[in-house]
Amino acid sequence: MSFRKAFLNFVIILLITSGCASFYQINYEFNKNFEEGNIEEAASILDQNKRAAKSKTRFLYYANQGVVEHLLGNYEASNEWLEQAYIFGEDYQKNYLNFAASYFLNPNLIVYPGEDHEHLILLYYKALNFLKMKDYESALVECRRLNQRLLELGDKYRSENKYQKDAFINNLMGIIYDASGDYNNAFIAYRNSLNIYQNEYAEMFGLSAPEQLKKDLLRTGTLAGFQSEVDQYSQEFGMSYTSQPASEGGELVFFWHNGLAPVKDEWSINFVAIKGSGGQIIFQNDEYGLNFPFFYDTGEDGNASITDITGTRVAFPKYVEREPFFQSASLELDNYFYPVEKAEDLNAIAFKTLRERMLEELGKGLLRVALKKTIEKEVRKEDETIGFLVGIMNFASEQADTRNWQTIPHSIHYTRVPLKEGENNVKLITEGPRGKSEQSFVFAGEKGETQFQTYQSLESEISF
Repeated sequence: MSFRKAFLNFVIILLITSGCASFYQINYEFNKNFEEGNIEEAASILDQNKRAAKSKTRFLYYANQGVVEHLLGNYEASNEWLEQAYIFGEDYQKNYLNFAASYFLNPNLIVYPGEDHEHLILLYYKALNFLKMKDYESALVECRRLNQRLLELGDKYRSENKYQKDAFINNLMGIIYDASGDYNNAFIAYRNSLNIYQNEYAEMFGLSAPEQLKKDLLRTGTLAGFQSEVDQYSQEFGMSYTSQPASEGGELVFFWHNGLAPVKDEWSINFVAIKGSGGQIIFQNDEYGLNFPFFYDTGEDGNASITDITGTRVAFPKYVEREPFFQSASLELDNYFYPVEKAEDLNAIAFKTLRERMLEELGKGLLRVALKKTIEKEVRKEDETIGFLVGIMNFASEQADTRNWQTIPHSIHYTRVPLKEGENNVKLITEGPRGKSEQSFVFAGEKGETQFQTYQSLESEISF
């Protein structure tokens, strides 16, 4: 078989295997069972896919195992998987060869290390697991790790308006200190959370401080003896606090995970290549006001082919929101209703973190395409047919990375409920424009104890 014929066969195979199916579609069976609440079946699909544990998407394999085990109540096993995912993501970040490869190869051909915000969510789930196991100190350790990781990410991005403080995690730290009776540190954590909600979160995500946080801030401030600050916040909130005896059956802190995170898809931008002076070529898109200069050595004939590029298309990832089916929720106990308030918008955080690195993605994509085009031009000089086939191959391989962690919630909501001693029949009522749902729980109240419960509503308005 001639080289030309063999190469043509290779290109045909590449075109067949280079469809635009997203990562969601490739993992359809797992996603379908997970979204329908068939968690045990979803776990079985993961267990049968042993190759995934060694694949380029093993970060997602570990992370999905962690979520599934969490939902099945296997908290220790969940933490083992989540820690594997976190360590893998950390090690990848320190591997400069992987980092360099991301600039030159189709992103789907390299290892997926996880998005920055996905690393943070791993630690949140670990903290939840430790709370279910009543290991408060270990839960706090995970919260501190999360805050430290956020500080590191703050140094990574240039934007002044960047996601580098997490209001909800500071709130969660306050809740944990609160449960352990450390009202001084609880108050400090609640205060830090309030400041972030009032500043960064209000500006970036349009999310204000939950009323429950304000109540907890006033209560722990009073118990810790910070009366002057309590008076100041009472005036600011228009909310007075009167000391109440502890509830006979302790308290319930309920976390509602609503909906599912966005799914990555692909979009593309067309650029016109304009030759500038001084060995410069500029990739320009007037619609978005984008200009990216590239420099080449005018003294070397081999680099001259880059100036032959007149235009190109570059593919990038984008998020598609899966709007939750339910919009609000409340807990009912003994005919008293407690609103479950939004405390974290993971959907908005995903969009925000992708926007923060979009210029980096644009630069990577253009460099990748420029190199491909240069190779194509050089090959055409030797053989027009082979050069044409290289062009087809380049076009087929220009795809965005649509991989992401798709089993995490769209948003996190919470509330606090005082329990009576003995049996407490609590009902979660979730409501949306097209219907509502009820879930029943039974908690055995015990004086001085704080119980933690999570529930995930998997329903979304959009199906892929």
